Amino acid sequence: MNIEIDPATQELRLLDGGKVLKRYSVSTAKRGLGEKNGSFCTPRGCHIVRAKIGAGQPQGTVFVRRRPTGEVWTPELHAKYPGRDWILTRILWLSGREPGKNRLGDVDTMRRYIYVHGSPETAEMGKPGSIGCVRMRNADIAELFELVPPYTEVEIRG
Repeated sequence: MNIEIDPATQELRLLDGGKVLKRYSVSTAKRGLGEKNGSFCTPRGCHIVRAKIGAGQPQGTVFVRRRPTGEVWTPELHAKYPGRDWILTRILWLSGREPGKNRLGDVDTMRRYIYVHGSPETAEMGKPGSIGCVRMRNADIAELFELVPPYTEVEIRG
């Protein structure tokens, strides 16, 4: 089983032996593709799911620094914290597999805290809008989280 993320179509595909099992609309970085720390871009290349965070949490659980805050996202909470980068429901923390491209030094995907994660219902899917991560609808990330084991290969095209 592996994951392909296609920023051109804003789609995440879950595959098994080359056969597409699931397709999800996503939102990658507003600033496009790139690997440099501080670029706010989505990194390209081969990655793995290094950690799965949030098992058993309710949909809409708010995470800060990969820990649940005890909050569940609502429009009212969103209005209270308008500038917050909302990381919700589940986190698949990515780690690059290509030294010099997306691993180690100033291009390290894991040190950049690049995740596949849930988003507020107001976040638009199908067009770039994140600050580097791959955003998904909460129900979609909850489903994907249950389907993929740790160390699942993830390719971000570009």
